[in-house]
Amino acid sequence: MNKENTFIPELIVSSPGRINFMGGHTDYNNGFVLPTAIDKKIRFEFKKNGTADICNFYSRNYDKSLRVDLNNISPSTENWENYILGVLHQLSKRSDKIRGFDCFFSSELAIGSGLSSSAALECGLAYGVNSLFELGLSKKEITVLSRDAEHEYVGTKCGIMDQYASVFSETNKILFLDCQSLEHSLIPIDLVDYKILILNTNVEHNLATSEYNVRRQQCEEGVAFIKKRHPNVSSLRDVNLDMLEEVKDEVSQTVFQRCQYIIQENKRVLAAAEFLKNNELNEFGDLLYQCHDGIRHKYEVSCDELDFLVDFSKEKEYVIGSRMMGGGFGGCTVNIVHKDYIDAYTEEVSIAYKERFNIDLDAFQVMPSKGTSVEFTESKVS
Repeated sequence: MNKENTFIPELIVSSPGRINFMGGHTDYNNGFVLPTAIDKKIRFEFKKNGTADICNFYSRNYDKSLRVDLNNISPSTENWENYILGVLHQLSKRSDKIRGFDCFFSSELAIGSGLSSSAALECGLAYGVNSLFELGLSKKEITVLSRDAEHEYVGTKCGIMDQYASVFSETNKILFLDCQSLEHSLIPIDLVDYKILILNTNVEHNLATSEYNVRRQQCEEGVAFIKKRHPNVSSLRDVNLDMLEEVKDEVSQTVFQRCQYIIQENKRVLAAAEFLKNNELNEFGDLLYQCHDGIRHKYEVSCDELDFLVDFSKEKEYVIGSRMMGGGFGGCTVNIVHKDYIDAYTEEVSIAYKERFNIDLDAFQVMPSKGTSVEFTESKVS
């Protein structure tokens, strides 16, 4: 691989992380979500290396390299490598135009933080290879192949929200995405005197662990029982609370609560979208708290650290909403905080968190941002 001090890229791509205001775990149940990309990104630098089939990758953050033969792609025992390998596998199934290239990348997204660094990695790589070799793939194809890569090579049966938000988001807009039809609309967001504050518990989760996939299985189990009475049902998207109540005695209490949460969360997303459109921020913030309560008690993917941060925020009148993000079991909370109190609140909650868990809390503000895009190509040089 070219040494970094002599590496001059032909193409630079930025791929953002995302936050999700509403729609926790609804995406793989064909529901509704309200995510947006953020101004924290992974930056990729690409250059063709003149070989027919050798691709070299280097992570600046972790000082790790990966060499891939396009003729011999298979899963790795190193989890981070599988995100890259899975994308290359999916791209190779769709095109025979890919040749050898080198890629350096660096990230502003902490792994396991709930900001979806995995989707940013997948989509940025797919977007860059598509541009570098002029494969002609659409944004939607890039989104789908990136999700499929995670399913097949990483083993996480994720929905499509993270990849979709990473590719399709726009600056100062929130995506309202229908995960069944893959149709979306963009809602302008005006927080007026409020800011989006992310608090990272620095407790890492791994979406490839069994618990994430177990939740999906539990939802599918509930659907199977409901389908016996309502044959047209294919996912929880098609189910209302009355239909769920019909099978309450046939499913476990756990499965019932998982399904109940998803149905209720879909309703909250629809309501939240209307509140955003009408700039009713206090009502929107209340729904964030309701979402976290459901995630905590019915879907059970929160943890003590996340619950502490959300509960702490409830005491502050200048915080209008807070909830955990991502797959759960660690990661970040998203908070909407008045701009005049951001610094004081960050200091106060950080001290309290340190005293309670003996863990340093990371805090940073984010803005709704543009999705994955080309920053630079040689043809743009003036």
